[in-house]
Amino acid sequence: MSLVNENFLSLQDSYLFSTIAKKVAKFMEENPNKTIIKLGIGDVTKPIVPACLKAMHQAVDEMGTKEGFKGYGPEQGYEFLRKAIVENDYQTRGVELEEDEIFVSDGAKCDCGNIVDIFAQNNKVAITDPVYPVYLDTNMMCGRNITYLPVTAKNDFKPELPKEKVDMIYLCFPNNPTGTVLEKEDLKKWVDYAKQNQSIILYDAAYEAFITEDNIPHSIYEIEGAKEVAIEFKSYSKTAGFTGVRCAYVVIPKTLKGYTKEGKEVDLNQLWNRRTCTKFNGVSYMVQRAAEATYSEEGKKQIQENIKAYLENAKIIKHGLEEVGFTVYGGVNSPYVWLKVPNGMTSWEFFDKLLEEANVVGTPGSGFGTCGEGYFRLTAFGTKENTVEAIKRIQEFSDKLQ
Repeated sequence: MSLVNENFLSLQDSYLFSTIAKKVAKFMEENPNKTIIKLGIGDVTKPIVPACLKAMHQAVDEMGTKEGFKGYGPEQGYEFLRKAIVENDYQTRGVELEEDEIFVSDGAKCDCGNIVDIFAQNNKVAITDPVYPVYLDTNMMCGRNITYLPVTAKNDFKPELPKEKVDMIYLCFPNNPTGTVLEKEDLKKWVDYAKQNQSIILYDAAYEAFITEDNIPHSIYEIEGAKEVAIEFKSYSKTAGFTGVRCAYVVIPKTLKGYTKEGKEVDLNQLWNRRTCTKFNGVSYMVQRAAEATYSEEGKKQIQENIKAYLENAKIIKHGLEEVGFTVYGGVNSPYVWLKVPNGMTSWEFFDKLLEEANVVGTPGSGFGTCGEGYFRLTAFGTKENTVEAIKRIQEFSDKLQ
């Protein structure tokens, strides 16, 4: 008799975005004449920029020659990309890292889930509420003890330090789903807490490219002491349009230590390297060349134009909703806008009405956790035309709610 991992049985029946997809598909089947605008899942709409496409095509051509063919590459990522990451994403911000502290992967979602492999099951994990579901679900699959940190309007969507000692802390800023941020002094409190309690911060910085204000850190390593307590995740998905191409990286400084039951220090960089070499064969050569091109002058300029366009969409959403009386958060340093659902409706009730009456899709806040109930997430990753039309529909829809 093959026993199952019963921790899976405590999860929600379906992953949040799978549930949304099923609801939308059913509505579209029943209403084929309706035009649906999707501002729910955080998938980009702008194609991969020319600089990255050019690099990818060149790499494909290389692979078709005897001299240029690449078989299995280094599991940790090719040196050319790791070097570009260190120089462009960190040295430019005054952060010194070594290339072997960077691990190239096929997505930040995968990294955020897979990182739990190197930590003991009995670690206490702190997770914000609301939260990106992957942090919660992957730890529930392992049977870990979860401490929830409420993130609400009452605390300006800034999580408060745990009242009890925790061993692992997930932080995501700019935040998904709320679109809010932490300033450097806010993040310094978490680094200090982690140092005092020998905790590890798992810092998801997938949206750092959308930061527009000066005092918002783009990396946790901008905070003194963070290399002793933090693992950082970054992605090319939302910046370079790699949602379907798949490329990201995780940073594990060699100064970062975990502990055995006996209290012996263990190098987490070495543990992750061992895990990577065992379970992963690396990101394809063509994709890594495309990722490298994001750091070229052409690539930087083209990607910045895309980010600027998405931020303009966020502005359209934020201001358009505020004009008709919605309470709105985020949308300034983030592609996500977090709105308060009106008239005491639940998040899913609002989802259904918005789909049925305005034909616009968003994400119910309750899908991100208990404290997300009564809120709703919209993304700025649509086209400008669809974003303008969606907000027009929502404004007209809001009149019916009065």
